[in-house]
Amino acid sequence: MTRIARRMYVNNHYYPYFNRYNNRQGTEYDNRYSGYRQISIEEAMNIAVGRVPGQIVKVELEKEQGVWVYEVEIITAQGVKYEVEVDMNTGNIVKIEVD
Repeated sequence: MTRIARRMYVNNHYYPYFNRYNNRQGTEYDNRYSGYRQISIEEAMNIAVGRVPGQIVKVELEKEQGVWVYEVEIITAQGVKYEVEVDMNTGNIVKIEVD
């Protein structure tokens, strides 16, 4: 599975996340999806926290099974860590799993 992310959110900070094939940030993503309506990273975070309340610890943009998703990691008040995948184009939750 190819995992290419454009930027990553960890502990309230954004970090560039480079494409491992060409060491340029987001090239494949920008060229392939620039004409579509997508949700922002902030919208994805709000969608994920709306479904699984808790503290966001990490967000990445990744390609999973041919679909670009925001992978949002959340720790609940009970200390359980969840991984919520939000489709970048539709805003739908693709998967929720205990991490």
